[in-house]
Amino acid sequence: MRIFKLPSIARTAMFGVLAASCLAAASARAEDVKAGDLVISQAWTRATPNGAKIGGGYLTIENKGSAPDKLIGVSGDIAGKIEVHEMAMNNGVMKMRPLDKGLAIEPGKTVKLAPGGYHLMIMDLKSPLKQGDHVPLTLEFEKAGKVQVTLDVQAVGAPGPSAGMGGMDMKKMPDHSGMKM
Repeated sequence: MRIFKLPSIARTAMFGVLAASCLAAASARAEDVKAGDLVISQAWTRATPNGAKIGGGYLTIENKGSAPDKLIGVSGDIAGKIEVHEMAMNNGVMKMRPLDKGLAIEPGKTVKLAPGGYHLMIMDLKSPLKQGDHVPLTLEFEKAGKVQVTLDVQAVGAPGPSAGMGGMDMKKMPDHSGMKM
C-alpha cells in the first residue's frame, strides 16, 4: 500500500470541500416552523419501497404559550389520507389507533411524534417516498390553524432526522412523547 502526502494547498482544498458538504447536509434539514405559540421541528419520514402504500411521518411540536392547542388534522398531496396515530402497549400487546379527537399540545410542553409512539400515518401513497426528497404536508391545529411543514425523507430504517449529519443525537434527547407503557 502506498501512502501519498498531499501538498498543503490540496489539503486545504480538500478540507474546504468536506466543510461545504457538511454545511449543505445540515442546511438540507427541515427548518423550524412557527405558528402562533407552536414551534414544529425535526419533520421527517423514511423512504418506502416501490409498491408500498403506507408510510410514517415524525416531528416535534413545542407549545411555548400559556394555552393548550391540539393537532386535529393532516393533509398532503402525497397520499389519499393522513391521520395522527398512537402506538401503545396494552396488556402486553402493542396496539395502534387513530387519535380521532386530535393530539393535545399542553402549554410549556413538547410532544414528539416518533417511531413506536405518536406518529403521522400516511396512507394510500401516490408514489414511493425517496431518500432525499422533501414532502410538503399541512398540519391543522385547533388554535394555530393550518401550518405548512416539509418532511425530509431519510433512508429506509433511519433512526431520525439528524443522525449522521453532525446534528443532535436523537437517542440522547429526553423522551417527551407522553406515552405510558
